Amino acid sequence: MAETVRVDLRREFADPAARADPGPVYARLRDLGPVLRSRDLFGETFVLARHEEVAQVIRDPRFASDRGNVPGGRPLARWWTPSLLKLLVSSMVLKDPPDHRRLRNLVQQAFTPTMVANLEGRVSEITEELLDAAVRRPVVDLMADLALPLPLTVIAEMLGVPPADRVRFRTLLTALQGTSDTNPVALLRNVPHMLRLTRLLRGLVALRRDQPGDDLVTALVQAEEAGDRLSEDELVSMIFLLLFAGHETTVNLIGNGVLELVRHPDQLQRLRDDPELIGTAVEEMLRFTNPVGLVAPRHAREDAEIAGVPIPRGSMVTLLIGSANLDEAAFPDADTFDITRSPNRHLSFGHGAHFCLGAPLARLEARIAIPALLRRFERLDLTMPAEQLPWRPLIALRGVEALPLSVTPAGAPVDHVAT
Repeated sequence: MAETVRVDLRREFADPAARADPGPVYARLRDLGPVLRSRDLFGETFVLARHEEVAQVIRDPRFASDRGNVPGGRPLARWWTPSLLKLLVSSMVLKDPPDHRRLRNLVQQAFTPTMVANLEGRVSEITEELLDAAVRRPVVDLMADLALPLPLTVIAEMLGVPPADRVRFRTLLTALQGTSDTNPVALLRNVPHMLRLTRLLRGLVALRRDQPGDDLVTALVQAEEAGDRLSEDELVSMIFLLLFAGHETTVNLIGNGVLELVRHPDQLQRLRDDPELIGTAVEEMLRFTNPVGLVAPRHAREDAEIAGVPIPRGSMVTLLIGSANLDEAAFPDADTFDITRSPNRHLSFGHGAHFCLGAPLARLEARIAIPALLRRFERLDLTMPAEQLPWRPLIALRGVEALPLSVTPAGAPVDHVAT
């Protein structure tokens, strides 16, 4: 019977260098064995770092997303849980069929490939507006000037968030994103932000009850699935999930992806020479840069076994998606950034019933924004060493906080050199 090695994930990723470049940490965890043990904010957990085992558990119905569906399991939310956090832990992401299917059915039509394709014109328009403003500056912060406002504007328009409220939503979401997911004290400090965001979300629901529009929140308010409307809490939870998940992965995808292109000038030039490679390039950015480091934990409904290791009923399992995506057993030359890689069986959007609802939208936005950026600027150069870039203090969502680039607009004389 295989043994498990104990690790401390919080300590492994406490060093900012590990968040900036988690590859060495992931490689060491994979070398330690197929199943590890650790302790997180919610208790003892098994840890999977290899592609084979992560993919196995993601699609295995014996592992539940909702801890309350495990015999004897207690729900994550307690009486002392902050209101927004309570809504989050009861969201669609942490539900199992049939509840998960009921909630997903109410929103999935807005994110089908056909519906998302209809947004192409608007995504292009917003991208060009943002680049029109950026092109007038010698230094562009890719995050503040493009990677963040593009997906946030798109999802805010889809949801029907009034323009006057978008800045407040962005401020609060940014504050929450800047909170470490391994530091309980930092999470508690953000309770006031959670409360303010909850009030804003409830206000949005009330607004669309009184003033219906052609938007997703109105559709959710009015929706019925088998005669069952969403409750107030379900509405708020769903809107937060869509607002957050509908832009956060794309922010990191565009930011991390452009950073890797700049750090790999051969790949950047290859994409400039053949823009048709953007499809496989985006998939490689999803795999190699890991905008999503881990997904919601799974809970064993019954006694199970993973790679010869017994997993007792009720056990929690942590899935390191970021590590699985860099597993050399699944990806030849896994440490190489190759925008022509195909096939590319990365797990950045999950798999099965919980496959990311916003995947088509994230792909569309990246496929439009990155080529537009390359068309506008003949040169993109970091204004600081890559190892000095600031990264968000998160394991679950990996992203650079700022990405300052010295830029040369297309057609302009090149009067500076890369730093």
